[in-house]
Amino acid sequence: MFQKPEIDSWESYLNAYKRSLSNSDEFWAEVAETFDWTKKWEKVSEGDFTDLEIKWFDGGETNLATNCIDRHLKDLGNKPAIIWESNDPNEESRTLTFKELHFEVCRFSNVLIKNGIKKGDRVCLYMPMTPEAAIAMLSCARIGAIHSVVFGGFSAQALRDRINDSQCKIVLTADSTMRGLKEVRLKDVVDEALKDTPSIERVIVQKRTGNKIDWNSDRDRWWDEEHQGISSDNDAVAMKSEDPLFLLYTSGSTGKPKGLMHTTAGYMVYAAYTFRNVFQPKEGELYWCSADVGWITGHSYLVYGPLLNGITTLMFEGVPNYPTPSRFWEVIDKYKVNIFYTAPTAIRALEQSGVEFVRKNDLSSLRVLGTVGEPINHEAWEWYNKEVGKEKCPIVDTWWQTETGGMMISPLAGITELKPTFATYPLPGVDPVLVNDKGQEVENDGNLCIRLPWPAVARTTWGDPNRYREVYFSTYPGMYFTGDGCRKNEKGMYRITGRVDDVINVSGHRISTAEVESAINEHGNAIESAVIGFPHPIKGEGLYAFVITQSPPVDASIFEKEVKSKVSELIGAFARPDHVQVVEGLPKTRSGKIMRRILRKIAAGQIDQLGDTSTLLDPSIINRILSGVKV
Repeated sequence: MFQKPEIDSWESYLNAYKRSLSNSDEFWAEVAETFDWTKKWEKVSEGDFTDLEIKWFDGGETNLATNCIDRHLKDLGNKPAIIWESNDPNEESRTLTFKELHFEVCRFSNVLIKNGIKKGDRVCLYMPMTPEAAIAMLSCARIGAIHSVVFGGFSAQALRDRINDSQCKIVLTADSTMRGLKEVRLKDVVDEALKDTPSIERVIVQKRTGNKIDWNSDRDRWWDEEHQGISSDNDAVAMKSEDPLFLLYTSGSTGKPKGLMHTTAGYMVYAAYTFRNVFQPKEGELYWCSADVGWITGHSYLVYGPLLNGITTLMFEGVPNYPTPSRFWEVIDKYKVNIFYTAPTAIRALEQSGVEFVRKNDLSSLRVLGTVGEPINHEAWEWYNKEVGKEKCPIVDTWWQTETGGMMISPLAGITELKPTFATYPLPGVDPVLVNDKGQEVENDGNLCIRLPWPAVARTTWGDPNRYREVYFSTYPGMYFTGDGCRKNEKGMYRITGRVDDVINVSGHRISTAEVESAINEHGNAIESAVIGFPHPIKGEGLYAFVITQSPPVDASIFEKEVKSKVSELIGAFARPDHVQVVEGLPKTRSGKIMRRILRKIAAGQIDQLGDTSTLLDPSIINRILSGVKV
């Protein structure tokens, strides 16, 4: 059944927000009552950010997949659940009704069971943006398997690390996929990754392009062939509220990616609640989130959030500028999309392509616009508002993270007063605070922390709870530290100013500088490197690598290509540095710490703002670095 938003006015937002903090358990119990439970919870919440024994709806039992599909079958069974648009605009689209999605999920659940998967097992998805990816996620949730979706742009090494960390038993992939004119050979990457992954027992391959691939007859199976003779009868597993639902790996301030674990009930309740109250959907509307399923946005607001609310979700395999920069707008026109959610990086790139690509399409169906992944700059916001929204669509500039599971600070469409570049106000249940470096609360400009747990917060780092505590709760004890800087204006609106740790937001992807530096240092001629972010007109931030070599490269351009290739090999092409500069040394203090502040100013061209350099071990290194700067 379609679930109406609980909040329908500014006054009702204020009341909901106040109740969510003053009487949190009562508030979230009312929200949770709207879902199907096989056993009701005994206690709504417990734990805090000191003990980290956080639980929501403990004692209850439910299933995310049945709440996404089964409970809608009576009223919405013949309504489209997923509409799929190919990378190739000439390829026929696909539509799955809720009944058809139920049939496919039940069948693939039985395929997984046939291949030895049971509750608690980890399943790796390295798949294209096709309905099969959503089917696989929902099937895992249905049988209690823990899915770990890896973005199809990650390298074999990065895929291997994630498989081994979570000890997945099976990989779901495809022969290859197309992104624009580029073929992404997914099965080849999987084959390379599985050279050292002893936990993997099976690979199930979707035939997407029909391109030739290598085949291991002992291990590999075709998706379609695995369905032959498989029943569509499947009883969903009753999942305890705190049973793990999925793992999603994200970069941190150290080189090793973190496998953040989200659990069943709290995530379900929060993803559904935030979706409907932020976007304010109307019954029968079509929603499109352009994110890949490999990221948290694809989990919460492409697959789970819309389906939990009985809303049709559109999946798009392609890229914004193929075959022309009109593609996004053509898709909106073709399907009469009502709600559109995308990244500022895409908006900036399409803005530079020219307004003629937008204006030749009918965008009158649009009612709500959204942005996600990074703070949106003022110019892009205004262009999005004028050219895409025709100044009639509210823009929900959402701030949240992989760790949070769902939106935390955001306007509510048509309800909240908007201000470009501001995420505006916290959602119900979110208690933000700004603090200085000493942990003292400040009013207007500081580091963003959250005081109280909310239902969808990640519970731990898979296999490493100490790292979870160290990364998120040691800087400011008793609070969740987001890693972001933030400002608050006189109206109490929040503006996210960017990362304050060593994580850089490139095109909405969080990239660890330590991870990139580790990859660069694998080059045979690299001794040490420092990677920093610099302002980029399209990506928001680009990566600039300063590299010390054992011997001067014979050809600097060849060395730069080799370094970029090494990063692509070990992480993925999206993490390649934009610039690689060979340097004699790095600006270090006498204790050996790299002064990244100075490197950031150099890369940004702000050489007159370097500040105090007297604490450097060798201040003269700055001029030698400046002589080779590439921007």
